[in-house]
Amino acid sequence: MQYEIRLIRPDELPQVIELEQTCFPPNEACSPKHLSERYEAAPELFLGVENRETGLLVGMLNGIAVNEEHFRDEFFTDIALHNPKGAQVMLCGLEVLAEHRGRGLARKLVETYAAIEQKRGRAKLVLTCLDEKVEMYRKMGFNDLGMAHSTWGGEEWHEMVRDLIPAS
Repeated sequence: MQYEIRLIRPDELPQVIELEQTCFPPNEACSPKHLSERYEAAPELFLGVENRETGLLVGMLNGIAVNEEHFRDEFFTDIALHNPKGAQVMLCGLEVLAEHRGRGLARKLVETYAAIEQKRGRAKLVLTCLDEKVEMYRKMGFNDLGMAHSTWGGEEWHEMVRDLIPAS
């Protein structure tokens, strides 16, 4: 297999920042400062895709854990909101470089991430996305809750949730 999904190492933080800046438009990309703070506080919530041929990261998924139910913009910028024992993970970024898309890497990242977080006892994954990504996330097991209370990057976002622990 050409790709390996694994936790991101501390020495790969420059690649993490580059992925964020490459895959998101400037108004949506998280700043290097906030991304670095997030990694330092929650490295276990940064999953990457390594291209085994080059040894470089070509994708990643990251977030913070909280006990809140709904996504808010402050999760991108205020790492003090991270609670390592939080029941939900607010996903802050799913990125795959354009030249590696169409190979199921985003889906594999989400599936692997969900399995890891379910084993950790998390209840839900929550994210926001633009209209054109709603169907993609539905196919990954997320439910659309409608418009989010988010104006990150001056955009309108859908809030989507994926339950990890089946309701009893």
